[in-house]
Amino acid sequence: MITAVRGTHDILPGEVERWQYLERTARALCERYGYAEIRTPILEKEELFAKGTGETTDIVQKEMYSFTDKGGDRVTLRPEATPSMVRAYIEHGLEQTLPFVKLFSIGPMFRYERPQKGRYRQFHQLDIEVIGPSDPAVDAEVIDVAWTLVGALGIPQIDLVINSVGCA
Repeated sequence: MITAVRGTHDILPGEVERWQYLERTARALCERYGYAEIRTPILEKEELFAKGTGETTDIVQKEMYSFTDKGGDRVTLRPEATPSMVRAYIEHGLEQTLPFVKLFSIGPMFRYERPQKGRYRQFHQLDIEVIGPSDPAVDAEVIDVAWTLVGALGIPQIDLVINSVGCA
């Protein structure tokens, strides 16, 4: 019998409906806050993550699924969404028409990690990005979106703790 690759899992009937509910709720909330959905390729050039995530990070050095394709290019299954979203923004010249853009993405990501309860090699992520302003109110809004999503999904007994790197 051939089984699923270690660290991945099937989303079966009965469970898939909960995923669909979560995704519908997240999309509706993001759109209500003025975020537009973007869908980027699952497969990207390896250098995008080395430059965007940092060549010395554990993600780049240890956790990426990278390989040489049949054309000789180094490619990677995306380990996170932000570099792909920024690449698409720049590649398609969105800064010319949208100097301030609010984007979200929902989809699978891939990291080579030791599988354990709640941690998979293929996982799904909701990513929210605001490109343009450097106003701290943007950070507050992203936190508000996340907190509102938690409430909309009815997740009980959760605390929101905010900290700042480098600030007491």
